[in-house]
Amino acid sequence: MRQPKRKGKGRKALLITVASVLLLAGVYALSYGIARAVEKNGGVAKLGAEGSALSGGSSTSLASAPEPEPEPEPEPQPVTNTVKFSAVGDNLIHDGLYSQAQRRAGGTGYDFNYIYENTKYFFKQFDVNWINQESLVNNEFPASTYPMFSTPGECAEAAYDAGWRVFAVSNNHTYDKGAGGVAATRKFWSAMPDDVVVPGLFVNEDDADIVMHTVNGIKIAYLSFTDHTNGLPEPEGAEAHVIYSSETDKIERLVKRADELADAVVVGVHWEVENSHITTDAQRTLANSLVEWGADAIIGTHPHVIQGIEYIDNPTDGRKIPVAWSLGNFISAQSQPDQLIGICFAFDISQTVDPDGTRHPVEMGNVKAYPTITHYGAGYSDIRDYMFRDYTDELAAQHGVRSIAPGFNLDYIKGVLQEYIAPEFLVLD
Repeated sequence: MRQPKRKGKGRKALLITVASVLLLAGVYALSYGIARAVEKNGGVAKLGAEGSALSGGSSTSLASAPEPEPEPEPEPQPVTNTVKFSAVGDNLIHDGLYSQAQRRAGGTGYDFNYIYENTKYFFKQFDVNWINQESLVNNEFPASTYPMFSTPGECAEAAYDAGWRVFAVSNNHTYDKGAGGVAATRKFWSAMPDDVVVPGLFVNEDDADIVMHTVNGIKIAYLSFTDHTNGLPEPEGAEAHVIYSSETDKIERLVKRADELADAVVVGVHWEVENSHITTDAQRTLANSLVEWGADAIIGTHPHVIQGIEYIDNPTDGRKIPVAWSLGNFISAQSQPDQLIGICFAFDISQTVDPDGTRHPVEMGNVKAYPTITHYGAGYSDIRDYMFRDYTDELAAQHGVRSIAPGFNLDYIKGVLQEYIAPEFLVLD
C-alpha cells in the first residue's frame, strides 16, 4: 500500500537549500566588499569595528607593521696606529764608491744609484727608514775620502730615492771640513724634500734642535749623539755642533723634552770601539739612562761591525725598549770580512688612542735583524749592497775580499750573524 508523501520533509530540504544559497551569496558579497576596500585604499583593507570592509572612515591597518626600534649607535672604539721602522748602519763613502759613481755618470756629476739598487725593494715595506750618514754631504767641497770625508750630494739623493728619510749626521767625521763643512752640509740638507729629517747637529739645544715628523698618526722625535770627533774640536765660528755622549746633562734635557713633545723618541749614538763585536759597560750605562729619560728605541753605530740586539726594561712602566748596540756598515769600501756584514734593525712602533683622544705609551714590537752584505769584485770594483736573503755562494765566491779572506762564504757570514745576534731577532731568509 503506497504511503502518502510527507510534506514536512520536503519543506525542510527546501529551506536548507535556500539557506545555503543565501550563505554563499553573503560570503561573496563580503569578499567583494573587502576587495573593493583594498582597491580604494591603496591595497590596504580597512575594517570597521565588526570586521566589515569599509569604504572610508578611520580604521587600523592590518597590513602595516609597527615601526622598528632604531639600531643603537655603536660605541666608539680605541684605534691603534702603527709605524713600520727600519735603521741601517754606516753609509761610509770611500773614494772607491764616489769614483765609480763619477764614471757611471759619464764624468759629469755622480750616479750613486747602483749602490742601493739591489736593496731598495726591501725598504719599500717600511714607513720610516733611518741611515747613519757617516760622511759630510754637500755640493761645495770636492769629494774626499778617509781620513777627512766629503761626499757629493748625489749620494744622499740616491739614498733618498731608495727610500731613506732619516739621515743621522752626528759622528766622528762631522767636523772633517771645519766650520765651512758644517755650514755646507746644513745648507744641503735644508734643500732636500720636506719629509727628510736630519738629527745630530745642534744650534741652541732647544726644541728646534729636536727634529720630528708625524707618520700614520704617530709623532716621532729623533736625536743623535757621538762619542768623539776624531780629536777635532768644535770649529771656531761653526753654526752648529754635535753633542758628545759624555755630555749627559744636555742629553738628559733633550731626551726628556723630546718625550714631552712626541709620542716616540728614537735616539742614535755613535759610540765605543771600532772593529769590536763586544758591547762595553759604557754603552750599557748610557743606554739605561736614555731609556730612563724617555728613549723608546736606541740605534748604535761606529764599530763598523755588528753587535747584538737586546731589550732594556723601562723602569717607570716596564715597557721593553729595543737597543741595537751596533748595526755595522751598510755600505763601505772597507777590507775586513766582518766589516762587510751589517744588519737592518726593524721594529713596529704602535700606539693606541682612546675615543676621548687619550694617547697611550707607544709599544715597540716585531723587533728583527735583517742582514745586509757589502759586495765588490777584485780591486774594490762595482761596490754595491745586497740583502743577505738574496746573497748566494756564487756571489761570495766572486767577492774581492777573498784575496785576503778566502773563507768568506755564506757559512762564514751565517756564523758571524748567529754568534752575535740572538735567534729571536735574526732573520736569514
